[in-house]
Amino acid sequence: MWYYINAELNKFKKHIDEFTYDQREKEIQDVMKNAWEHKKSLIINIDKLKRADGYNEWREKEAKDLSDLVQRRFRYLQNPADCNKAKKLICSLNKGCGFGCQIHHITYCFLVAYGTERTLVMKSKGWRYHKDGWESVFKPLSDTCMSTAGSSHSNWPGDPSKQVISLPIVDNVYPKPRFQPPGVPADLAPRLEKIHGHPLVWWVGQVLKYLMRPQDHVKRTLEKAKEKLGFKKPIVGVHVRRTDKVGTEAAYHDIDEYMTKVEQYYDQLETKPDIKRVFLASDDPKVIITARKRYPNYEIIGDPEIAETASVAKRYSDTSLQGIIIDIHLLSECDYLVCTFSSQVCRVAYELMQTFYSDAYDRFTSLDDIYYYGGQNPHPHVAILDHKPRKNGELELKAGDLIDVFGNHWDGFSKGYNTRTSMTGLFPSFKVKNPISAVDFPKYSNIPLLENKNN
Repeated sequence: MWYYINAELNKFKKHIDEFTYDQREKEIQDVMKNAWEHKKSLIINIDKLKRADGYNEWREKEAKDLSDLVQRRFRYLQNPADCNKAKKLICSLNKGCGFGCQIHHITYCFLVAYGTERTLVMKSKGWRYHKDGWESVFKPLSDTCMSTAGSSHSNWPGDPSKQVISLPIVDNVYPKPRFQPPGVPADLAPRLEKIHGHPLVWWVGQVLKYLMRPQDHVKRTLEKAKEKLGFKKPIVGVHVRRTDKVGTEAAYHDIDEYMTKVEQYYDQLETKPDIKRVFLASDDPKVIITARKRYPNYEIIGDPEIAETASVAKRYSDTSLQGIIIDIHLLSECDYLVCTFSSQVCRVAYELMQTFYSDAYDRFTSLDDIYYYGGQNPHPHVAILDHKPRKNGELELKAGDLIDVFGNHWDGFSKGYNTRTSMTGLFPSFKVKNPISAVDFPKYSNIPLLENKNN
């Protein structure tokens, strides 16, 4: 690819004054198309390499073994033998925000409970989405311990002698627990790094797998929704956030921007499907209608009625709750995800997606933010290559520099702050890596690494 790009750019530089405007346009378009063909070929070859190295089955087994291990640990933590004596962490579900935000709030609570070896007891009655609480749609966090009672109580951080500790929302917690993202258990980190491109996302996905176990009636609702919509693979999930986020937390992105990424995904598949299917979820029903008109060569499935219930005026209702659960679960089951990571619903779907594949870290395109966890502890990236600025606004890098990354511009450059030079600027994204943050969580050594199937 380098030979081609280098030759074309040199040719362009040499003959630029000889080209008419139309010739320049054609030259640029041809280079872009040919570069895309090169990229497709590389992606296909990398995928073949994964399958041909002899370790694909091992990676899948290792991913399943790790998932089974942490799920057993979660069940052990959440089902103490004697609830009256168990150490507990109390968390209220009703944070003043939307569904995705509340899911991430209770995930943070669960991670702190896991890190402090306390059974998480969630207070969810009067939930703004369903007055009957969490258990109206998801399985209880515990089969044996739902009571907040205890002999001694304290607010966070408390001390180990207190039986019951209450945890505030992440925005107000002090001191910050080291167990919240981006921390990953140190005893799992070496294994995770070998099988997953973003261990934090895998870890959060495992927590969501436990928390969001649907009640039987919700399972039936999900199956009916898939049947009604015609949800079949291959399929790309698209989530378009409009209403309250646009203009405040996120920029407007036209449906064409999403569909460009969908087209690129289908175009790079080695085996082209007969039907290019898209599951489109949004809080604006007009988006689904517009997409179907503009892209008749795609089978775009989605429910405008669910989109209507997701609007701000109707968001906190039983119907809206059912709709958002359907959207998140179906998005997470897609082969690829196109969305904006400024949306918590999009990030929840991406996190849950990790539980359906041994490694789905690269099965997404975000049109805005890089992946992050709201309220996460500081975790600078590390420069792995030097960079000497070539123009104003670029950031000097030396290998080993710690960089606070503000965002990826998706043009080959990211913006960040170099803690060594105290300077802010742009740098080539590939010259910085996001290292795993291995934190000393309890090891739960009484839980066997492999489940004994004979018992």
